[in-house]
Amino acid sequence: MTQKEKILAFMREDAYKPLLIEELITVLDVPREEIGHFLSIIDELEADGRIIKTKKNRYGIPERMGLVTGRFQGNERGFGFVVPDDETIADVFIPLENANGAMHNDRVIARFTRAIIEGKRAEGEIIRILKRANETIVGTFESSKYFGFVVPDDRKISQDVFVPKDEFNGAKTGQKVVVKITRWPEARRNPEGKVVEVLGHKDDPGTDIVSIIKQFNLSEEFPEDVIKQAERISDTVPENEIQKRHDLRHLKIVTIDGEDAKDLDDAVSVERLENGNYRLGVHIADVSHYVTENSPLDKEAFKRATSVYLVDRVIPMLPKKLSNGICSLNPQVDRLTLSVFMEIDKTGKVVDYEIFDSVIKTRERMTYTNVTRILEEEDPELIERYKDLIDDFKLMKELALILRQKRIDRGSIDFDFPEAKIILDEKGKPVEVKKYEITISNKIIEEFMLICNETVAEHMFWANTPFVYRIHEEPDPEKIENFNKLIYNLGYHLKGIAKIHPKSLQQLLNKIKGKKEERIISTVMLRSLMKAKYSHENLGHFGLAAKYYCHFTSPIRRYPDLVIHRIIKENLSRGITPAREEYLKTFVQQAAKQSSDQEIAAQEAERETEDLKKAEYMQDKVGEVFEGVISSVTSFGMFVELENTIEGLVRVSSMEDDYYIYDDKHYSLIGENKKKIYKIGDEVKVKLVKADLATRQIDFVLVEEIENDGQLEDDKFYTIPETGLANKKAKVSTRPKKREKTKEKEKTKKRRKK
Repeated sequence: MTQKEKILAFMREDAYKPLLIEELITVLDVPREEIGHFLSIIDELEADGRIIKTKKNRYGIPERMGLVTGRFQGNERGFGFVVPDDETIADVFIPLENANGAMHNDRVIARFTRAIIEGKRAEGEIIRILKRANETIVGTFESSKYFGFVVPDDRKISQDVFVPKDEFNGAKTGQKVVVKITRWPEARRNPEGKVVEVLGHKDDPGTDIVSIIKQFNLSEEFPEDVIKQAERISDTVPENEIQKRHDLRHLKIVTIDGEDAKDLDDAVSVERLENGNYRLGVHIADVSHYVTENSPLDKEAFKRATSVYLVDRVIPMLPKKLSNGICSLNPQVDRLTLSVFMEIDKTGKVVDYEIFDSVIKTRERMTYTNVTRILEEEDPELIERYKDLIDDFKLMKELALILRQKRIDRGSIDFDFPEAKIILDEKGKPVEVKKYEITISNKIIEEFMLICNETVAEHMFWANTPFVYRIHEEPDPEKIENFNKLIYNLGYHLKGIAKIHPKSLQQLLNKIKGKKEERIISTVMLRSLMKAKYSHENLGHFGLAAKYYCHFTSPIRRYPDLVIHRIIKENLSRGITPAREEYLKTFVQQAAKQSSDQEIAAQEAERETEDLKKAEYMQDKVGEVFEGVISSVTSFGMFVELENTIEGLVRVSSMEDDYYIYDDKHYSLIGENKKKIYKIGDEVKVKLVKADLATRQIDFVLVEEIENDGQLEDDKFYTIPETGLANKKAKVSTRPKKREKTKEKEKTKKRRKK
């Protein structure tokens, strides 16, 4: 146990009362020569919000003092929520007047002002801001005669940034800018700043994506020392390094990726053994050979933690010299790899495996499209072109389907939510939006990578060394109980909800496949589960029903993969010393936290660019009518998803045929008067009325329902949620009557004019 952990454990004891620093030194028996180090640890814990110093200079744990440490999640209307570091604590609502200058994503400490009452969230007040998240803000500049202001692109930052006239730095109205905060906001006072970069006019081509890149603090450029280190790396593999490794260049090894992929970090091979089993080889680029620990390349990779795949470009974790060059498993060239060979029987069980350093030379750079055309369409031209590999592809399909069936049988959950593929022209304008098709070749690579990741994770777990696992924790029983109540109303039921097994959820997905209620059940199920993340602890992967799991197969684009490659190689070659183990214990925690945080940022940036281009694609289609499916229902309206994955909002305020009440237990909108119900999964016709690039918002209005099964029969007794009124006694909407009165008034006015 580290000294930090000892201090925290001591303060968490039931008998502990907040102590002065001198008392802590005495009670914990800190040697005189270590007092300076002890004080620095206390400062670090306080700065991170893990302990807090009271006004009387006493130290304690926030949660023991009615406080909570976490991240402030802002809202465009000024209020927000504190998302606690402790995931067992629910989010805390922060009213506008209690935000006290906190901005979106700031690390804060909040005091509870109201406990959870009758299902309502706890409320709180920000009392301390530990770390500011927004030193710079991207937005649209507006100027007046004496001052200017920047309207943030991130709508979760509710306040405009005031800019003094002498800090415009050439910015003009309508331009996208980066503004540096010079004075943080206070109660009833906006933040102040100065323009440090002008990105271009908001309507100029390309400015939109650049603004998002800046908003999420992504960098397309690498520091000079990183570039210099990359340039010193040879473009070819030296012979002396080949001699140290298993030489696999004679094997039929291929990569299978998308047409646009340039960072090819995984390759596969397969053969049938004499005993009838399969020998699957997964060969992963040995990035750790080139990105050495604590080097400039490594520090920059740690900082980025992931490559970011925006709609029109990739922002790589590593310079292209590596990601597209010496580390990419390009065809017909020698490449250094870490190989995992697995012997798999006919049931999909791994009966034997080995992991070692290797050198490979891939035969072909295959694409998902071509492999699918070979296997599913038996394309004669492609079969002739790749005739030496056809049997291998057939064997890959055979093995992948076995592995997939085994995974499904054990309870691995497979959601079927469509992904979008956005086609841009040479100017970056979207010309087509369609569903990304998942083919047999995608499934081959997915299954091979999954089994490889599991095999490596289990191997390293039993090696008992520090490691970075990919975990997906068990869901909150309360959320599963609420989910079970929802599906009960739809005619389904889950068993064992106190400790749900993923197999129960997958069986439910199988039952609803192709049925009208599939969308609502799948959506709410996903919301009921935890989010996957990286961790130094092996807590299993609930969604995959896997006891051991890690990310091993993409070290070019994910930092956790790179870290565990180092640990695996070190463990294989010379073992890990006790001193080294202590260092790694701390480092893998840092790497897991950084990688999880950056993964979220990358996902948000990718989603922003996708939403932007979808809105841009729809701009010239205002007035057109589309068929879609209700994908989500909220108190303010319902989201409708079109066949091409584009999603827009139908606002309750636009639904003028009735007053609609939101039923949060059934995720539906219910008409007070006509009892019409709109719920997730219903098919509707909508007309596009607005596509706003600034907000990335697409607005629809209802035209008509395609299937009117939301209409309740007159003789059915139905209680309207929140009102408690039965349908025959329900309060009747006055809106239609008001509209009739208005029409009568207009007719009267016309008669008078005549």
